[in-house]
Amino acid sequence: MAASKTRCIGILTSGGDCPGLNAAIRGVAKAALHYGIKVIGVQDGFRGLVENRTVPIDDAVVSGILTHGGTFLGSSRDKPHKMDMGGRIMDMTDVAVANLKKLNIDCLVCLGGNGTQKNALRLHEKGGVNVLTLPKTIDNDVAETDITFGFDSAMSIATEAIDRLHTTATSHHRAMICEIMGHQAGWLPLGAGIAGGADVILIPEIPYDLKVVVEHIMTRRHHNKRFSIIAVAEGAVSKEDAAENASGKRKPESPLIHKEKNGTVLIQEPKASRIAREIQQLSGVEVRVTSLGHIQRGGIPTANDRLLCTRLGTKAGQLLADGVYNVMVAIRGQDCVSVPLEKVAGITRTVPKDHPWIETARLVDTCMGS
Repeated sequence: MAASKTRCIGILTSGGDCPGLNAAIRGVAKAALHYGIKVIGVQDGFRGLVENRTVPIDDAVVSGILTHGGTFLGSSRDKPHKMDMGGRIMDMTDVAVANLKKLNIDCLVCLGGNGTQKNALRLHEKGGVNVLTLPKTIDNDVAETDITFGFDSAMSIATEAIDRLHTTATSHHRAMICEIMGHQAGWLPLGAGIAGGADVILIPEIPYDLKVVVEHIMTRRHHNKRFSIIAVAEGAVSKEDAAENASGKRKPESPLIHKEKNGTVLIQEPKASRIAREIQQLSGVEVRVTSLGHIQRGGIPTANDRLLCTRLGTKAGQLLADGVYNVMVAIRGQDCVSVPLEKVAGITRTVPKDHPWIETARLVDTCMGS
């Protein structure tokens, strides 16, 4: 075996947690150690890098963590160039770079979603740091990869929730709304909705007409189907709101909190709750809402995610041994490939309107709201 071109790596997890992070850490670490590369874990994402909080990682440390949910290194959403330091937002890029040099780290491996990809690229461009990333997010919306780890596990959790809602919906002849994560991309509610047999699926990429949704629910009732399951993405948008957004009349805002200029804070009605209220008003059908929230992020990873994490992690180890940096490890078909990070950062992979999953949903009479 040829000598590794990388002597020491740092590894961190950033952004929201999800099933598979520990499996991915294990994959990277075990492959790197196989090539004789020293591995240092950075705690709590980029904040831990700035605060120089690290732990050495050897084979014993990652033994047995394959099936564990979350990340033993901890995570945060902090950005090196915009970090809250005692109430002041400061650019801590130089500190992060200095700490990497002190630790003699040749490459920083970052596990995360879209924000992490951008932060890693910025650290490379502004600080001259070698980075390598893996695509992690339950939203499955990272560009240049067919799938992200965490997605399969979250889809399984959301599907099980929809399965359970069927029984109570049937018993009480109700319409049940299941709110599923997905602000800009609808992969998760679309996949879980199809797998769970949802009757209506609303995703951000297809603005919905509530009258169409109500008509579909009432048609089902006329055919003696006395319940309906509606899978709604957090970022689902009506045709009216989409038109206002396109015209610039409507300003993007948090789904829950909106701050007025005078400092007044308005708590907005959650999207799923609003849809439920409007459906009930238009149809007279009793509607209940279940919001899965962080349940989707928890628990142990599925077998598919464990396999995916191990494949991505070991490919990362091979690239590090070859001295390949500033790329993201992606899945293309059956292959693990490296993609230049600048092709990934800042790009959200949304569901194409002609995607086979959408065609599949419509062929089983699922209403997409349009």
